[in-house]
Amino acid sequence: MDIAQRELSRRNLLKVAGAAAIAATLGSHEALAATKPLARLFATDTGAGKNVMFLHGWTCDSHDWSWQLPFFESRCRVIAVDLRGHGRSELMGPGSYTPADYVADIEAMIATKYPGQKFNLVGHSMGGQIAARLAAKRPDLISAVVSVDGALGFSGAAAELFAKTTRDLHANDPGSVATALFQLVYDRNTDPAFKRWHARRVLGTPMHVVRESFGPLFFGNDQVGNGEASAVFCKNLSVPVYHLSRDPEQADRMRPWFSHPKSKVDVWTNTGHWIMQDRSDDVNVAIAAWLDAL
Repeated sequence: MDIAQRELSRRNLLKVAGAAAIAATLGSHEALAATKPLARLFATDTGAGKNVMFLHGWTCDSHDWSWQLPFFESRCRVIAVDLRGHGRSELMGPGSYTPADYVADIEAMIATKYPGQKFNLVGHSMGGQIAARLAAKRPDLISAVVSVDGALGFSGAAAELFAKTTRDLHANDPGSVATALFQLVYDRNTDPAFKRWHARRVLGTPMHVVRESFGPLFFGNDQVGNGEASAVFCKNLSVPVYHLSRDPEQADRMRPWFSHPKSKVDVWTNTGHWIMQDRSDDVNVAIAAWLDAL
């Protein structure tokens, strides 16, 4: 065997060993694919008490929770994460931004950094779907899910808008497409400073991250954000879910989906898509009361 062959064999053995280590860490559950590397995530870990992890939405970062962190850090152990390709977390190459990729990062973070512990996940928009997907995959890691206008339960006109947005993201400048979509989901009373912040942040997000992250939430064989697939997915969740919705029709449609007796769906008015910013104090009190009652 020559030097090149020995080096190739050594690398193959290392790959197998790495996959085995991951499988051991995650127990009997499906091991993360060795060909899809995990991202290095930036997160803050502050406070003491029950574990609460905050997951932001598409093109955002953990600063979105700035109005929640002081409140919850005074009563809970709070982990606020930047998802892959967002904020200060690792930028992965193209082809690395499916919901499953995002879920794998958070699953590995909890399983390796907090072994034996369970978390309450609070997710906004895309982060709400990621939280629910992880709860479906690993209910042994998740105590409850709070979905703040999460990417679940959409249909009709919203689904049509999301289909157009998905096409436009790939055909046009993704920054312009995303900011145009945001303009449709603000409340008339949303602070203009929030709008400007959101728009500038999109422009600082790599184009392939913006393009690739949105569509799979609502379209494709594995989607759980739209239509009957979303209903089936939600009905199979075993953990309690608190879904904050801005659409009364969506809320009525989703209420029977969640089987846990502690689950609930509330309609929130006088707010845009970033409910936790437009109505921060009310959201803090509502989420804390629900978690305390579990």
